[in-house]
Amino acid sequence: MITTLPNLLTLSRIAVIPILVGLFFLGGAAPRWVALGVFALAGATDFFDGYLARTRGQYSALGQFLDPVADKALITAVILMLVAFDRISGFTVLPALVILLREIMVSGLRGFLAELHVGVPVSRLAKWKTTIQMLALSFLIIGDASPDWIPAILIGDMGVWLAAGITLITGHNYLQAGLHHILGEKEGGSAGNVSAEDVSAGDGSAEDAKSQSKDHKGRDSLRSHG
Repeated sequence: MITTLPNLLTLSRIAVIPILVGLFFLGGAAPRWVALGVFALAGATDFFDGYLARTRGQYSALGQFLDPVADKALITAVILMLVAFDRISGFTVLPALVILLREIMVSGLRGFLAELHVGVPVSRLAKWKTTIQMLALSFLIIGDASPDWIPAILIGDMGVWLAAGITLITGHNYLQAGLHHILGEKEGGSAGNVSAEDVSAGDGSAEDAKSQSKDHKGRDSLRSHG
């Protein structure tokens, strides 16, 4: 049901996007700090919606659909606004583009594999990527409104480059696992379960718990080895 707490937390990540976008158009340091707070709270819900769904057994098809959509919409909106307001500029636009393109690729692959009833686990590396990415964007949201002793822009830029590097690794692993299954299907028969050695990618959100709930009901299971 849409009114379960995990689903409401997931929906809140989508609901705050217009607020975040609007704060970018306000001048001064205060709106930046408010935007940082909103972004941090939204990021926290990504953990708690999965945790609550797992501990309360409140898994749902709606939650499985909304969770990755909310994550990618939030990250995409923030990156686009940071680029629009020159808080991501110069060559740092390139790793930001890599992150966005990877999100599009992952969405397509995840949707395709879902139709084949195949879940994809989230690796430890992918979770680190998400953490670094969120921290980097947080520093860039603050930008030059940070205290003088905190080089927020430099830290944010370095974090985006690092996140993009990890994104290339996890994205490659994700694509490799997806192609392995697709080619297996084309070659005549069920590809079976993709082994842990074939997959070590994911998107770092709580959707791994939600997708794995389907596995317990007879779906093909994939287990992370990280």
